[in-house]
Amino acid sequence: MNIEELKEQWLKDPRIFQIADKLSFAQPQQIQLSGLSGSAPAFLINALFNHEVSANTNHLVVLEDAEDAAYFHNTLENITGALDLFYFPSSFKNKKNYHLLNPSHVMLRTEMLTKIAGGGNKKIIVTYPEALFEKVVLSKQLSENIIRIKQAEEIKPDSLMELLVMLGFTRTDFVYEPGQFALRGGIFDIYSFGNEKPYRIELFGNEVDSIRIFDPETQLSERKLLHVNIIPNVETQFESGEKVSLLEFLPENTAIWLADWHFIKERVQQEEEHLQLFINYVKENGKPEYGHNADGEPDESLQTKDTSWDDVVKADELEIQISTHHQLTFGKTFAKSGNLQFAISNLQFHTIQQPSFNRNFNLLISDLKQWEQLGFKIYLFAEQARQLERLYSIFTDLKTEIQFTGVPLAIHKGFIDKDLKTVCYTDHQIFQRYHKYKVKQAFSKNKAITLKTLRELQPGDYVTHIDHGVGIFSGLQKIDVNGRVQE
Repeated sequence: MNIEELKEQWLKDPRIFQIADKLSFAQPQQIQLSGLSGSAPAFLINALFNHEVSANTNHLVVLEDAEDAAYFHNTLENITGALDLFYFPSSFKNKKNYHLLNPSHVMLRTEMLTKIAGGGNKKIIVTYPEALFEKVVLSKQLSENIIRIKQAEEIKPDSLMELLVMLGFTRTDFVYEPGQFALRGGIFDIYSFGNEKPYRIELFGNEVDSIRIFDPETQLSERKLLHVNIIPNVETQFESGEKVSLLEFLPENTAIWLADWHFIKERVQQEEEHLQLFINYVKENGKPEYGHNADGEPDESLQTKDTSWDDVVKADELEIQISTHHQLTFGKTFAKSGNLQFAISNLQFHTIQQPSFNRNFNLLISDLKQWEQLGFKIYLFAEQARQLERLYSIFTDLKTEIQFTGVPLAIHKGFIDKDLKTVCYTDHQIFQRYHKYKVKQAFSKNKAITLKTLRELQPGDYVTHIDHGVGIFSGLQKIDVNGRVQE
C-alpha cells in the first residue's frame, strides 16, 4: 500500500460523498466536521477536490494565522502535487505597518488572482485572516492591464517600456525583484509580479525571437516559453474603487473552509484596530515617502502602498459574505447572517494526534505494534528518503518486525485514523526536530543584495574575487550582442 492507495481510501469514504453531495446544493450549507486531528483535514480536502460529484467546486481554506496557513499549504502541496493550489498571504511586510509591502507576498497574491481571473480548472486557495482583510483588484481591471507577449510577434521596445513605467515598473541595469525591467541590446528582461522568476525576451529587430525564464543570480535561462503575461503590482496600481473583497472576487461555486470563525473574526477585528492606529499615526506624523531597510535607513527601492479604509474589508462584512457560501468548519464556529437560513450538518471523524515519544524508540515500537495488532496500516512520512532509511535501520537494529510503508514526502502533523484504520506518523515528530514550512519567494534576498551592491560599487573600491582574491574594482563594461564593449 502506498500514498496513492491511502488517498484512494479517503476518496472512497462514504462521508466524502455526503459532503460532496451537499456542496452541489444551491442553498448554502453549513457542515461541521468533528474529530479531525493532525494533518487529516488536508487529506479530506484533497479527497473532496478530486471527487467527481464536487468536480466544479473551488475551495478557500482559512486558517488561524500565517504560520498555520503555510504549514497547511505545504502539506496539501505535497499530497496533491501542487496542481491548482495557491497560498494567498497578506501583502504587507510587517504587522501593523500598512505602508511597506512584501514583494514575495505581492507576487503570490498576484499569481493567484491572475489564475482565478483566467478561469479554467477549479482551485484550492489557502489563506489567513490578515490576508482576507485586504481587498483585491477587480477581475476585469486585472485582465485589462495584463501585457501579453508572444513569440514571433512584433513589438515596439520604446512603447513597451513606456507602458511598463505607466504600470509602475522601474528600469534598471539588472532585474532582481518584481516590478523591474532592463533593456540591453536585443535582450529585454522583465520581472513580472505574477511569476517567481523574471522573463528574458530576445529580440531580432522588433520581432520576439525567443522567450525564456531565467535565474536572476546566475543569469542562466531555465526553460523556453511560447508566450508570457506581464502583470503589474495589483496592490499599488489600482484605485480603491477598483477593488473588492476576496470573497466577491472568487467564483460563486467556492466552498469556504474555516478553522475557527470566532478566532478568525477576532483577528480581523484586531486588524481594524491596528489600521486605525496606523491612520492616526500618519495624520500626526505625515506619510513616509518610502520604506526603511533592515538597518533602519531609508530605501527608495522598497515597495510602498497608501492604505485607507477603502482598501480593506471589515469583519462584519466578511461574515455576511462568507455566509452566502457553503461553509465547512473543522474548528468550532460558523460565519452567520441573520438574513439566511442554513441547513447544518455534522459529520463525525475519529482521528487522534500523533503521540510524543521523546525519541524513545522502544516506546515508538511498542505503540506501532499495538496498532499493527489491531489491523492498522502504518505510514511513516519523511521529507527525505534517507530519513526513512534511518528508520528502517533503527527498527532492524532493535530487531523489530513492524511492517510499515515509507512515504518520502512531508506532512506537518501525524495522526491516527480509527475509521480508515491507518497510522500516519511524521519523522520530524518522532525525532523531535523542528519542521520548517516553505513559502515560494519572488526572489532571494542574497541575490538582490549581490546585484544592488554590484551597481553601487565605485572604481577604486576594494573587492574580493572568488578566484583571484583581494583586488581593486575598476568599473563595469556593457557588452553588446556581438561581444563588443559598448562605449
